[in-house]
Amino acid sequence: MKTALVMEGGAMRGMFTCGVLDVLMENGISFDGAVGVSAGATFGCNIKSRQIGRALRYNKKYCKDKRYHSIRSLLTTGDIYNVPFCYDELPYKLDKWDIETFSKNPMEFYCVATDINTGKPVYHNCKTGGKEDIIWIQASASMPLVSRPVEIDGGVYLDGGISDSIPLKFIESLGYDKILVIETQPKNYVKGKQKYMLLVRWMLRKYPNMIKAMEERYLMYNEQKKYVREKEEKGEIEVIRPLAPLNISPVETDEKELERVYQLGRAEALKYLNK
Repeated sequence: MKTALVMEGGAMRGMFTCGVLDVLMENGISFDGAVGVSAGATFGCNIKSRQIGRALRYNKKYCKDKRYHSIRSLLTTGDIYNVPFCYDELPYKLDKWDIETFSKNPMEFYCVATDINTGKPVYHNCKTGGKEDIIWIQASASMPLVSRPVEIDGGVYLDGGISDSIPLKFIESLGYDKILVIETQPKNYVKGKQKYMLLVRWMLRKYPNMIKAMEERYLMYNEQKKYVREKEEKGEIEVIRPLAPLNISPVETDEKELERVYQLGRAEALKYLNK
């Protein structure tokens, strides 16, 4: 039996995931493998470094800090979340990511990014927590329209949620058979068509496959939600998800809102401890 964890993204809906992960770590529950998408990667990596409370702590501390995210950063750099601060100063100086523990932990940790040339998902195995891994995690969380594409070894990438929002089939393909999925939308949530497609087509006009992926994302996402529900109803996987929409801004600046969503995650995780 190989155990695995699948973590959906969703920007600051990821605070729900943080609450779930902290309960799991506090109770000594570990996994052989994990895959995170977007916020599921940026926050989820803390389960491999075994840092309880870290993601909540730094988000609450810096949520009003313009070095972390701001319209000014978007207008001047093309990234609403400031890259030097988020992926260098914060994890290596201000609230250190424990890369020694991360690298020694035998858990395999994958993050998902979308290749903007093909519109297809790419899965990177983060082994050491070094600079290469953090750039892949950055790519996984680089939301279209408010982030610049990330160049890695000749490839160019954006948010993994565009092409594989809930990578359950990916983790199954690796042979994991006891799987917990953490979703950040309610069970019967249905995604609608991508808004702002005119802007998407203009900004990504050089990348027709990426435009197509964004146009069809809602179809992919709704199929994945259906697949998760079917597997759950057959008793083949476990799922922890919010009972109702989390209603939190993707760029939340209210500490109380971050704490609220985090506590919702903790509450749902506590219900599932016996399972």
